Amino acid sequence: MIEIDKKLTIPLYVQLMNILIEKIQNEMEEHDKLDSEREICKKYGVSRTTVREALDELEKNKYIYKVQGKGNFISPRVVEQDLIKVSSFTEEMKKHGKKPTSKLLNFEIIEASNEISTKLKIEKNELVFKISRIRIADDIPMIYETTYLPYERFEELTKEMIEKFSLYELLKNTFNVNITSAEEVIESVLINKLESIYLKIPQGQAGLKFERIVYEQKGIIEYTITIARGDKYRYRVCLTN
Repeated sequence: MIEIDKKLTIPLYVQLMNILIEKIQNEMEEHDKLDSEREICKKYGVSRTTVREALDELEKNKYIYKVQGKGNFISPRVVEQDLIKVSSFTEEMKKHGKKPTSKLLNFEIIEASNEISTKLKIEKNELVFKISRIRIADDIPMIYETTYLPYERFEELTKEMIEKFSLYELLKNTFNVNITSAEEVIESVLINKLESIYLKIPQGQAGLKFERIVYEQKGIIEYTITIARGDKYRYRVCLTN
């Protein structure tokens, strides 16, 4: 067990916080209960004040959450994704050591509405594929996703293909798509009733809405609306000067 060194100039609560972070990351699971304040005091030989300072910092940094009268619990793990390139859900989850799966809710060919035709820059009532999926990581539903693809570009696309392959892998290897750029608009939303059922979280909980338009040269090949769980996702934008 790592011990606190009272001879160091590093504040005791910071040392304790770092010890607890290592324990949380390497030994504990989401929603596990942390030792009580009294147990932590005894285990590390520090005062109740020091313990409370460390726990307050852990809560601020979303390592733990507190339940009144019950104690401190490990917060759900958050997936952090860099918004610097076009990447698929499958790629991102594998990068974080998670097992990605998808549940196909809907696969159909429809006439494009005014909104969809505007997003894809096609004529109103042209045919498009509409694909709705729940994206899952380690058996936890993470995002609810609806994708629109122009039918004329992907008319050989089948439900079986979508169920078997990652969408971007499929577009690249089967339809020879060369994605050149994408634009994404992000906004905070409250999870509605339908989304709460699919994502298995309470209605009204915070979520993130993403609208992505993907380009192949100057043509648009994809428009996707994604609703992500706010308690599972954090996005980082890398800026350069």
